[in-house]
Amino acid sequence: MKRIYFDHSATTPVDNRVLDAMLPYFAEQFGNPSSVLIEEGGIPHKAVGEAREKIARLVGAEQDEIIFTASATEANNLAIKGLALANRDKGKRILFSDIEHFSIMNQADFMRNLGFEIDFIRVDNYGVIDMEDLKKKVTDGTVLVSVMHANLEIGTIEPVREIASFLKERGVIFHSDGAGTSGRIPVSVNDLGIDTMTISPHQFYGPKGIAALYLRKGVGLASIIQGGFQEMGYRAGTENIPGIVGFGEAARLAMEEMDERVQKLTMLGRRLWDGLASSIDYLHFTGHPTQRLPGHVSFWIEFVEGESLLLWLNLNSIASASGSACASNMMAVDETGLKASHVLTAVGVPPEICHGSITFSLGKDNTMDEVEHLLSVIPGIVKRLRDMSPLYASFKQQQKEHDK
Repeated sequence: MKRIYFDHSATTPVDNRVLDAMLPYFAEQFGNPSSVLIEEGGIPHKAVGEAREKIARLVGAEQDEIIFTASATEANNLAIKGLALANRDKGKRILFSDIEHFSIMNQADFMRNLGFEIDFIRVDNYGVIDMEDLKKKVTDGTVLVSVMHANLEIGTIEPVREIASFLKERGVIFHSDGAGTSGRIPVSVNDLGIDTMTISPHQFYGPKGIAALYLRKGVGLASIIQGGFQEMGYRAGTENIPGIVGFGEAARLAMEEMDERVQKLTMLGRRLWDGLASSIDYLHFTGHPTQRLPGHVSFWIEFVEGESLLLWLNLNSIASASGSACASNMMAVDETGLKASHVLTAVGVPPEICHGSITFSLGKDNTMDEVEHLLSVIPGIVKRLRDMSPLYASFKQQQKEHDK
């Protein structure tokens, strides 16, 4: 049976058109773009500029506001550490939302050791930032706030324009991790009013090993990697030319095909959502029902472990995710040691079943036939798993006694 891939929040395949654009820069055009005075460096130098222009256009920025990094994790580290260090004279208080990616959350202790104060902003049961909590926690000493644009585990899109407007009035710098939105839905950094944003091409059919940080002109940023003067002095190190060229081509394609992709994913996602709701009882969707990424459906099912469902779907040639891709790396000695998702805990899912969630994230090449196939097999898998569950047997026995 042909594999069905519904895990595009973990990563997407490289588009063949992107790969074709990258190939000449591995061997034929191998030069160092810093060697601009020789022919071997001139062509790669020009290619970097062209890619930067395409990426800037994707998010409504200017070319010299795009800084290339090796990953979205590095871009998030450059944003938090670089902004805080460059602006420490304005304050030492930093706020993160409760559902940030680990590449933001795991900087908290490091920043505390540098003398910064870290606090967290609550979200509601849909994963939407609590604006009243944000307003209460922004003090005169607050220098930086980081709230992701969309959460890839539960699909919720945050009201970043509203957040940015409030923070601008208070003179607080605003970073947003846009790895889940840039290239997937229309994004304009000027319309949103953010100061820095992380952009990750492997989320929209570009290569891994390359990403970027948008930096609004006039916002101070310190380099966190010392070396040469690449990337306007913000990020030392010889550029990944094939990756940058692929990033640029993926950005161009995403911009050209954005409306078509969003329309298709919205239709497929709605069918999947409705089909699950009508065929499986005791199923609870996670994330906001409407303010969410197109083609993203996440949920948990009572009396069914997410990992077991994931494995049975995999045996049926369907790839999905249980929790975020980065969280799934956390191994435990036994089942009791499984780490609950901090995202699901933050939105109020009971901790004992926080590792029981499933995320389907659809992509541009998925079809309605694939969605219908999933909907035809998943009720049987759920029944099989519940038939093996002592908790479900106990629940049904209690129901029977109650009905007597």
